[in-house]
Amino acid sequence: MDIIIVSGLSGSGKSVALHSLEDLGYYCIDNLPAALLSQFLNQFEPMANGHAEHAAVSIDSRNRQFLKSLPNALAHLRKIGQPARIVFLEATDETLLQRYSETRRKHPLTDATTPLLDGIAVERTLLAPLEQQADCRINTTHTTPHELRSTIREFAGGNLAGRPTLFFQSFGFKHGTPIDADYIFDVRCLTNPHWQPEFRPLTGEDPVIIDFLQKNEDVAEMVQQLGGFLTHWLPMFEAENRSYLAVGIGCTGGRHRSVYIVNRLVTTFRDRGRPVQWRHRDLQRLS
Repeated sequence: MDIIIVSGLSGSGKSVALHSLEDLGYYCIDNLPAALLSQFLNQFEPMANGHAEHAAVSIDSRNRQFLKSLPNALAHLRKIGQPARIVFLEATDETLLQRYSETRRKHPLTDATTPLLDGIAVERTLLAPLEQQADCRINTTHTTPHELRSTIREFAGGNLAGRPTLFFQSFGFKHGTPIDADYIFDVRCLTNPHWQPEFRPLTGEDPVIIDFLQKNEDVAEMVQQLGGFLTHWLPMFEAENRSYLAVGIGCTGGRHRSVYIVNRLVTTFRDRGRPVQWRHRDLQRLS
């Protein structure tokens, strides 16, 4: 059986994630009490009828009284050889505040004496243990519903058995660092095409910029050393049964150097047969 637990902060996109899994044929249950996880799987297994089946459950702060039982439930699944993959969704406080102001929904941890920002803070604390066990963390601050659905589909269908998926993300430091990255590498030390006026409207995917950066020996060395570092340590992550390894590559604006280097690394590891995903977070920003 393939089991996925969807969790995360309220307003971060859990409903979109669960609906995406349902569209893929997963049997989905929203807001399942953690204490009932083992019982659900015991009932669900006979339904498989000898075929590979898929189930997804959403567990979050709405059943906060049951969260304490989740570690024991997960340990039991591992003991019986039926571990669950966990995907955890998050976003910045500012983004969550904006989303709640637009939808006018009530946060599950707010009441007459608890304002929204305090409710978000309490929720982060409650879900911290689950976040630490997550196989995949997705920050939806700058992610559209379409992009989130695509990421969930890739996570659900990816070849995760013993080979962690490398997720590369380019970004601009001026727009903030991604908080869902396991590694963040700063490439602002490299020559910046931005300072040539004719290059400013272009990106690291344009042939002129690619040619400019390919001719720079420092850029080539950076790509080689980053690839070597990841190649060296990937077996350690495999030994820990990690499903995802998120790598952020940042330059100043996230449009030239980081985009080029991410594309180079994606090509390198994909050619080696590694499961690879990538995203250029700030590519479409104009400044």
